[in-house]
Amino acid sequence: MTSIKAKFVFLLLVFLVLPLLTSAAERETPVVKAVARAREAVVNIRTEQIVRRSNSPFGFGDSFFEQFFREMLPPSSMTNQSLGSGVIIDAEGHVLTNAHVIAKASKIFVALPDRTDEIEARLIGFDERLDLAVLQIEEEGDWPHLSLARSDDLLLGETVIAIGNPLGLGHSITTGIISSVGRRIELENGVSSVFIQSDALINPGNSGGPLININGELIGINTAIARQAQGIGFSIPSDTANRVLHELIDYGRVRPVYLGIVPGEVGGSFVQRGGKRGVLLVDFLEDSPAQKAGLKVADVIQAVDGFAVAGVDELNGQLATYPPGAKIRLQLLRGLKTLDYEVKLSPLSDDYLMAYTRQVFGIGFEIGRGGLLVTSVEVRSAAAQAGIEPGDKIAEIARRKIGDPESFRRLMANLIGREPLTFLVVRDNRGYLLQLPQ
Repeated sequence: MTSIKAKFVFLLLVFLVLPLLTSAAERETPVVKAVARAREAVVNIRTEQIVRRSNSPFGFGDSFFEQFFREMLPPSSMTNQSLGSGVIIDAEGHVLTNAHVIAKASKIFVALPDRTDEIEARLIGFDERLDLAVLQIEEEGDWPHLSLARSDDLLLGETVIAIGNPLGLGHSITTGIISSVGRRIELENGVSSVFIQSDALINPGNSGGPLININGELIGINTAIARQAQGIGFSIPSDTANRVLHELIDYGRVRPVYLGIVPGEVGGSFVQRGGKRGVLLVDFLEDSPAQKAGLKVADVIQAVDGFAVAGVDELNGQLATYPPGAKIRLQLLRGLKTLDYEVKLSPLSDDYLMAYTRQVFGIGFEIGRGGLLVTSVEVRSAAAQAGIEPGDKIAEIARRKIGDPESFRRLMANLIGREPLTFLVVRDNRGYLLQLPQ
């Protein structure tokens, strides 16, 4: 009798539990498997920014009255907090995220999905232009991670998954399909970048989290929402992040590169004949990467590694995604022939910048803190016609301050080929705004 009851109970359990197990297995879709594979590497990032403010009603920094009434005054500093997401990309604990997530942070903390405590992290490197940053988790460990995969073989209509950890309480997961593998978006100051476009929603706080494919591979870093078009999200391609990753880790920034050309816009008649825009090679520096590769004056650059460039800003934007020493493939038009050239990029040098500004604007200069000191002015140049003289100081170019040699190089990397430019020229403590060439 007992054995009959046992068999009955066993059969009853099989009858009740087996359908549940079968149902769970059937519900384990490729999306579920991809999320399970990637979720442990997605972290919440919390930053603290200490903002100091002057709030003394007496107008003195450390007056007797302020000391006396110190307890009655509001605090002289406050802490702002912001939240974002990131993804661990190696076992050593490097975290890849957006630069704007950690902007101006005094302290950075990361929280993993299966831990209740936060771990402090330090900033290793960042690039505002690319909106990428790398953190290092301070605690040692063999961290779960998601390595960067290829993004150059993505397919239109391919299913993608955006994951974030916006509040440190759990994952936010959205799915969608790719609608563009190389959507060029114009950013501020005329700069443009190429993104993966999908309809996987990127919610506030998810910025910096991973975009993965159906295999659970990291193919992008979620970075923005097109607020004017509901349901469109953008991600930085993993190929871009992979190219500059070691620059961010080794140098703390992405060093600007150059082709060594004086670029220009093609004319309307050329566009009408060829149907495509591009960048005209007006001249180049001796022994530059462009000259060594065999490019010639009057060539028209139309694509970089398969991505079309319609003008100078797009060319500069594409070059900004490569580190020094990288090799790129240029597609160009020479007469009626379409040619491909491989060019090895060099670090942006002061020699090139000096030669460029002398040739285009007619200014010779020395780089110093707080600006450029004009040392010479070419005869009959744009600078000479505008009245610039040796001894003048250039404090701003294109409305942006020149703080030090490095900031000047980074600024000019985005401005090469753009004309005219606005110069703030200082003479005898007076500033003059001039456009060169006029």
